[in-house]
Amino acid sequence: MLRYPILLFCLAILSGCQDNTPVAGSYPTQGLASWYNVGHTASGEKYRGKEFTCAMRKRDFGKYYLVCNVENNKCIVVRHNDFGPAMRLFRQGRIIDLSRHAFSKLADLKKGLIRVRIGEIHPGEQ
Repeated sequence: MLRYPILLFCLAILSGCQDNTPVAGSYPTQGLASWYNVGHTASGEKYRGKEFTCAMRKRDFGKYYLVCNVENNKCIVVRHNDFGPAMRLFRQGRIIDLSRHAFSKLADLKKGLIRVRIGEIHPGEQ
């Protein structure tokens, strides 16, 4: 069970932040990210702040995304398990909400919002 997260981590490191692969559909690949703290997610999972998870306006729970901070080129892999951000925030450019732990690996939590680039990861594809 430990192999899969290690594989995704290695994939993220090897692919770097140069991945401009568009996310399926018309979802924007660049925009703002924030962090959030909730009790339960829209997928029915309990929120665990120490996991690398995210909320997006799409409902394709379980997919993995490479998220890169465009200011410092730090990248992480997150699993989509929640629905968000709110539509008014989405219209203002916020495309993804990250778990507290995931956001902290990209930037200082005090920053609140960061500019990111995201791309869907397709495990098994080369």
